[in-house]
Amino acid sequence: MKVAVGGDHAGFTLRQAVIQIIKDLGHTPVDFGCYSLEETDFPGYAEKACQSIINKECERGILVCGSGVGVSIVANKVPGIRASVCHDYYLAHQSVEHDDVNVMCFGGKVIGEWLAADLVKAFLDAKFSDNKDIRRRVTQMNDIEAKYSSKE
Repeated sequence: MKVAVGGDHAGFTLRQAVIQIIKDLGHTPVDFGCYSLEETDFPGYAEKACQSIINKECERGILVCGSGVGVSIVANKVPGIRASVCHDYYLAHQSVEHDDVNVMCFGGKVIGEWLAADLVKAFLDAKFSDNKDIRRRVTQMNDIEAKYSSKE
């Protein structure tokens, strides 16, 4: 699986570890930056990573900023992206299984590399549920997104 990865300077160190974790799991990371510890703004990096998912160049994404919240907000502004901050194992897989999340976000100032490894594996191994109730709810979320995306 190709995995888009992006974030800012506050997530840089953990994001570098995430790239290696993705490789170690047999997947292909696609790095959208940033590329140093020099202070930078996360919105552009998050948007580029999400755009690669919308364009079907990548299947999922992992975004890292200081808290995970900022990149999650940006990601959720992109129609077709469902992003969630995941700082525990349950959320990393459940968000995919029940909410069809395609971008996981976390904070470089919140979690460490060992937990990140568990979260990345859980997220990438998870599959969206075939349960009709869950699929109905995701369809409802998509309908709400379409309703507001079409307004100009």
